[in-house]
Amino acid sequence: MAGCGTSDKKSAGAEKGNESLPTAEESLRAEYWMYQDLGPVPVAVMNPLSPEKIELGKKLFFDPRLSGDNSLSCASCHSPEQGFTDGRPTAVGIRNQTGPRNAPTLINAAYYKKFHLDGSVNSLEEQVLKPIQNPIEMGQNLADLVKELKAVPGYVKEFNNVFQGEITPERIAMAIAAFERTIVQRDTPFDRFMAGDDHALTQEQKLGMELFANKGNCMVCHAGPTFSDNDYDNVGVDNGDLGRFLVTALEMDKGKFRTPQLRDLKYTAPYMHDGSMATLEEVIDHYDVAEHVNQYVSQDFVPLHLTKEEKKALVSFLRDGLSGPPLRIDPPLLP
Repeated sequence: MAGCGTSDKKSAGAEKGNESLPTAEESLRAEYWMYQDLGPVPVAVMNPLSPEKIELGKKLFFDPRLSGDNSLSCASCHSPEQGFTDGRPTAVGIRNQTGPRNAPTLINAAYYKKFHLDGSVNSLEEQVLKPIQNPIEMGQNLADLVKELKAVPGYVKEFNNVFQGEITPERIAMAIAAFERTIVQRDTPFDRFMAGDDHALTQEQKLGMELFANKGNCMVCHAGPTFSDNDYDNVGVDNGDLGRFLVTALEMDKGKFRTPQLRDLKYTAPYMHDGSMATLEEVIDHYDVAEHVNQYVSQDFVPLHLTKEEKKALVSFLRDGLSGPPLRIDPPLLP
């Protein structure tokens, strides 16, 4: 996929004729021709955004009443202070039950085409209700939740104001999804560099950016404005989780998980679908060796033969070049 950028660059150079050669920064940007601005957040036609709906969704997101024993909120596993994750290898739910997968960040999640690490959910609205009902996550019965929220006058008033109707599971999901669509990071050194600021990235980060596009082989999967191709791959993390296979029942999908978006990696450790890698250095070492632990590992997963300096530059680009200011969201006053 990186080769496409090279082809466009050559064509552009030919058209310039006698004009001056592109700078190193211009050439590097040309490698990333497909990484245009994120663009507007995708919004479901049936769930248009409004400030009031977003504010209601924010309150619900932080409200522990959404869990069966009122001990956990959505923010418990997706804390703004921890990059909208929980900082644990795998999520811990109601009654301290441990789940099988890492809690993925919600940053830029609205840009995914499918949701959950295995792509088992088709919309952000549908996704919202899954952890609420999951017995090892929030363990809540939706009928009980509606009854509990209807007992709160403030919620009754806000739902009526936003939806011109009563509280329902579908409207709970729509409000929370509206809030989650505001969790967007687009102000990183990489984004500023792509917008024309030659000094937004350090020289080491520029080397890492070049490695990402070429020797690092990262663009094969981490492609496009979100750094995700919205596809699924087995990258040799074999913890017994069948991943995408549980959705499709296709043999070739065993151990496959969605390619994650990469902005704000600084805040979202640990990494991989099982949270088994505490640092980006571990992640790069894993990809550098590219051990095929089973027959289902992607053919694109090949040894990289990176030097120590190259690994350091790639980590610097991923950790700092792709991370912006922390997305601070103060917990709201609940009704």
